[in-house]
Amino acid sequence: MDGSDEGLGRRTFLKTAAAAGTAPLAPALFTAHPAAAAAACVAESGAANGKDAAMSLSRQFAAFVAGLRYENLPPEVVDRAKGVALQSLASALAGRNMPASRQALAMMQEEEAGSGAATVLCHGNQLTKAGAAFVNAEMIFAGGKLDTFRMLTHPGTAILPAALAVGEVTSCSGRLFLAAIAAGYEVMARMAADFIPTVMSRGFHAGPVFGIFGAAIAAAKIQGLDEDQVNGAISQCVNLAAGNLEGARSGGRPLRESAAARNALLAVAMARHGTPGGETVLEGEAGFYHAYAGNNRGELRYSFTGDNRADLTKITQNLGRDWMLLETLYRIYSTAGFNIAHVDLTARLCDEHDIRYEDIDRIEAMVNWFETEYPSPLFPAPDSDGKPRVGSTQYFTAWGAARRGYPLLRGAAPGPGENDPPEVLDLMRRVTLIPVVRHTLFGPRITIFTNNGRSFTKEGTGREFIWDFEEQARRIRPIGEANIGGAQFAELVDTCRHLDSLDGAARTLISLTMPR
Repeated sequence: MDGSDEGLGRRTFLKTAAAAGTAPLAPALFTAHPAAAAAACVAESGAANGKDAAMSLSRQFAAFVAGLRYENLPPEVVDRAKGVALQSLASALAGRNMPASRQALAMMQEEEAGSGAATVLCHGNQLTKAGAAFVNAEMIFAGGKLDTFRMLTHPGTAILPAALAVGEVTSCSGRLFLAAIAAGYEVMARMAADFIPTVMSRGFHAGPVFGIFGAAIAAAKIQGLDEDQVNGAISQCVNLAAGNLEGARSGGRPLRESAAARNALLAVAMARHGTPGGETVLEGEAGFYHAYAGNNRGELRYSFTGDNRADLTKITQNLGRDWMLLETLYRIYSTAGFNIAHVDLTARLCDEHDIRYEDIDRIEAMVNWFETEYPSPLFPAPDSDGKPRVGSTQYFTAWGAARRGYPLLRGAAPGPGENDPPEVLDLMRRVTLIPVVRHTLFGPRITIFTNNGRSFTKEGTGREFIWDFEEQARRIRPIGEANIGGAQFAELVDTCRHLDSLDGAARTLISLTMPR
């Protein structure tokens, strides 16, 4: 290995990590909009309301959301919005009968006495918008086929349930639905991007803390809230954002994106009915970033980029021109996002060089050090000790080498009646992780050492699980076929593919998740 910061021991590095930061992100995926119509709406709205360039962050977001139109969206953004919708719906299919889903449904039925106008995915029960959003978020999360933005946040788990609930009740068009999804993802991604590791290091879970904003933005857009109302919804999200790490670290099951989706709809309802919001709720002295990141000056305890400071004024830079949602990747295996590349990358390396399990002496995987201290270097989970075990990074690397992949229909560990192949359990103990300060997130460098003294290396880019809608439909198809059959899932895929030509889009999507 070369480079002065490579090969540091885990605990040695932790002593200096706060100052050094972490690893660079995958290559930039921003795409400029040629017409820049969405960006122009921010400036135009400010001028129309007598506001100058010193608009607050929430006001800039509100102007962007209120002025955004489907026609403003670049083709690749529309494609991604369709893809993430399909991903979340497929995850709901996978999770529909899991204990967490059934518990959430039973709880909301008891709480709401079965009344309401919004529908639970896959089951058809009628609940309030908030109740259906809560259950659907739990179902999507239980299915494990999530999307991931950078690390530790899963936007679709909060955004899609809120959008579906409101979209069904309002019978919104597919074009409005897609614009709302794009707006929700973009606002959430921009708010979270530089701050995820620092927020986690304060004991908060960044997924629901930022997820509430994405869910509220999508719901507000579908309901046609104006700029002042969107600003008010963002303000109430600051009051309602929540999520803590300690429960999961001490044996509990945390309340995450389901609560974010439910609370988001409360925030939107308050704004829609005239509850005013403040102007500096995000960046103000006592605002969101002060509370959740520890300060409003952009000082970072940890970061993915190696920087220890972020510029809050850049959160909205080129809003509507550069689309950060395009960094969202598809977590098709039911494991932490940083493990998925180990499966495919190792399998590809073995295929390229015809390496069999019997040929392998050992494997080394150079990784972003943050991935070995999940979910935070200050609060690592009990199983983030670097030891190989079922569900560890070494385990998924061994699956890639020994079996050329990981079963798409399987959870993160063997389920009832399932067993791990002996060669996987053997090989995972010969996989060594090498944490590196400045290494691409989700882009491991895999080196396989064979028994004849040779070695073979392949390095990921961090973009292996970012693809277009058609590839997403191909990859996720086995999930749908196993749960609702090939013909019905093909209909669901085609509906997502043509969302921009549909009326009543949410209702149609929901109906296609009901087994026939």
